Amino acid sequence: MRIAVLAHESFPDRAKTAVGLLRYGDHEIRAVVDREHAGQRVADLLPDVQDAPIVESMADVPEVDALVIGIAPIGGEFDESWRPDVRAALERGCDVLSGLHDFLEDDAEFVDLAADHGGELRDLRKPPEDLTVAEGTAGEVDARVVTTVGTDCSTGKMTTAFELRDAARERGLDAAVVPTGQTGVAITGWGIVVDRVIADYAAGAVERLVETPAEKDVLFVEGQGAVAHPAYSGVTTSILHGSAPDALVLCHNAGQEVVHGYESFEIPPLPEYVDVYERLSAPVADADVVAGAINTSGMAAAAAERAVAEYADAIDAPATDPVRDGVTDDVLDAVL
Repeated sequence: MRIAVLAHESFPDRAKTAVGLLRYGDHEIRAVVDREHAGQRVADLLPDVQDAPIVESMADVPEVDALVIGIAPIGGEFDESWRPDVRAALERGCDVLSGLHDFLEDDAEFVDLAADHGGELRDLRKPPEDLTVAEGTAGEVDARVVTTVGTDCSTGKMTTAFELRDAARERGLDAAVVPTGQTGVAITGWGIVVDRVIADYAAGAVERLVETPAEKDVLFVEGQGAVAHPAYSGVTTSILHGSAPDALVLCHNAGQEVVHGYESFEIPPLPEYVDVYERLSAPVADADVVAGAINTSGMAAAAAERAVAEYADAIDAPATDPVRDGVTDDVLDAVL
């Protein structure tokens, strides 16, 4: 599928879905729509991913099949400044995919335009209607289940899951990512966005996801939020218990000391955070933090190397920056 990705004034740092699609998606991305960086290319801002031109609006996008809203804002609200581009995409007969909490199918104008021009509105965050509470059966799957957890939101849990999947496949294993967020669902074409699920059913949704892939060697469950986050700890716990993991990988941003957007809350010391995750998992699944992933983007090479080594010491487990350095053998060995 040929797609354009909307990332106005957020690319690349706050356009998580856009970056995920560029790095791991199978779609042909023909343009990124971002008025702030119009005239540049993706490669100018983000190396080692699929390249594409950055344009000001849908009027500058070549022929595509769909527009994907590539921004994951806090609260998941639709920004009215995006309306002209969504309208233009629908008028061209394109599908529009969104991972927002504000559903496109609840917008009368978009519904009418889709009907008139033959496009489809796809709200990736809309959960299945037949979800139930967990039955406590995820631990019975034959695959090894590895869940990524974090010290905050946006610490690379999804990225780490995909990098681990790719590294495991290079070892000849049948590995898959279990998507629990809108970006993972957009990349893989399946999954459930757990933060939109009724709280009673959230662990059950994750349990269903873990039990869905057939005959896999290893499943990498995409974590969400952080257990010490003042707003998003609920979805973290649901994924942790619903996935009943065999192992955990802790993700962290180098140098980050407070919760993003909640700066009055300090991130607990890393050894303490490891202990919290392991103790929280223990009643459902005896899973240790066996490895760590750390985001060192923006750091010079020598400083990044030190940060990785210090992180490994702090969590008492092998660690890597999976984007800068790839999944190292010691990390993959520990995970598998």
